[in-house]
Amino acid sequence: MSSSRLRWVTGPRNQIWHDTWLWGSVALAGIMALPVLSLIGLGFGSAGDIWPHLIAHVIPAQLRTTVMLMLGVGVLCAITGTVTAWLVTFCQFPGRQLFGWALLLPLAMPTYLSAYSYADILDQAGPVFSFWSLVLPAHAYPRIHTLGGAIGVLSLVLYPYVFLSARAAFIQQSTVLIEAGRTLGLSPTACFWRIGLPLARPAIAVGVALVLMECLNDIGAVEHLGVQTLTIGVYDTWLVRGSLVGAAQMALMLLGFIALLTIVERTQRRARGYVGRQSRQRSLPRFMLGRTSALAAFSACLLPVLLGFVVPTSALITDALQQSLTPDVQRAATNSLTLAAIAALATTGLGMLLAYGARSSRIRAMRALVGFSALGYAVPGTVLAIGTMIALAGITNWTGGAILLGGTGFALIFAYTVRFLALAHGTLEAGFGRISMNMDMAARSLGTSRRHTLFRVHIYLLRPPVLAALLLVFVDVMKELPATLILRPFDFETLATLVYMRASLGQVEEAALPALMIIIVGLVPVVVTLLLLDTQTRSQPRVAQPNIVRNTVRTQPV
Repeated sequence: MSSSRLRWVTGPRNQIWHDTWLWGSVALAGIMALPVLSLIGLGFGSAGDIWPHLIAHVIPAQLRTTVMLMLGVGVLCAITGTVTAWLVTFCQFPGRQLFGWALLLPLAMPTYLSAYSYADILDQAGPVFSFWSLVLPAHAYPRIHTLGGAIGVLSLVLYPYVFLSARAAFIQQSTVLIEAGRTLGLSPTACFWRIGLPLARPAIAVGVALVLMECLNDIGAVEHLGVQTLTIGVYDTWLVRGSLVGAAQMALMLLGFIALLTIVERTQRRARGYVGRQSRQRSLPRFMLGRTSALAAFSACLLPVLLGFVVPTSALITDALQQSLTPDVQRAATNSLTLAAIAALATTGLGMLLAYGARSSRIRAMRALVGFSALGYAVPGTVLAIGTMIALAGITNWTGGAILLGGTGFALIFAYTVRFLALAHGTLEAGFGRISMNMDMAARSLGTSRRHTLFRVHIYLLRPPVLAALLLVFVDVMKELPATLILRPFDFETLATLVYMRASLGQVEEAALPALMIIIVGLVPVVVTLLLLDTQTRSQPRVAQPNIVRNTVRTQPV
């Protein structure tokens, strides 16, 4: 490293107190941490007589249900995501390329919308029960409003997290190992169990950790299906039992789960990076499947797409065609679009500042500080909303009521920014990583300040990552339910809360049109993800395979 770069990046230690980027990041990290810190502070207070009641009659059952829900969803998502990722990556069968992107479609379906659709489809007044009663006894009809129903619905929507992570791991694996296994006589199934799966376990663990975080964050689906989880308990303790301290203490239990999952995710992510260092010097070998095996692979990939996206979306479309665009739907759509646009701009702007601050800071601890400020993404929306209410109420009390922020649009924007800052920061940090530091050094040598370098050089080069960050945050805000449900101003509805309120009243058909709007918007990150995955695949080096390997791998049917 040159001396000029050292002077700019590290700088003289006596100038540390004049590093505006550093102290700006410190202040921002503190602001972003206010909800969690306020929640922790309130959690150590006295909840009166409510806490013994919660310990004796509420928490044990909800804790047991939460653990069983996470275990069931985690196992099903791990199996579905891993198997389908292996099939579309290493097996040749009809429809493989189609399933490569179709398996991601459930990402556009929020969990609560899937729950509303399936509850309507599988209701005893629906067509499925009518057909069931013709061939089987009515008392044996499976109920959707159970823990098993919640596990099934959530698994159908959340498995793409594992699919994405596992497929990326399979793509990055060295083909030499797969080819060696095939030349030694291993079947595709044996290659999966003995080579592919062990190398991909860190990536699969990352995907499963993200799935479990989404389980803890969910409130709409589990409440509609009658499953009492800790997240529901936090919501009820505050709004039904009227104990904010008790809700904060239950929220701290959820934070314990999240902390554990975060540690697992970070550990496995580092392990995944180590495993993925093997470079792929040849194109991916694909196993030619026999007729029976190809049909089984086709069915295994088709079923998650049908049940996770096609069936619930078709039901919503059928109901939406019978509805008209009413004024309340228009107001909700306007509110959602406005909030999402403002939150996307604010979150992306702050993510840009943090990512550039970590890039150009003279302090090594800057990256850890930035990472601390972006932890909100791991916090469930319900927990974050309660922490936000506590923090804003503290500011109001501190100012003697001069600043009233709770129950306003600011509270929503602030909560969205805290929750989705990690999403924007991660996207922009990856974009900065593809820009050589020589650009910064050249600008600095010409007398350009760091601020002008950011606005004159980097923003122009970061247009695709900035656009991706804006879109991803925009869509996630449109789908966000728990935080919006708690923090929204009086008589203020978004598309998500409007769907929730109508579904809670049993008006699922009336909720179809706004639900369909959310799904249409939710397709945007799916397209972005597909483009990124395609770029990753095409960026891998490829050379021609030797004939002996091609014959061994491609021509032998299974």
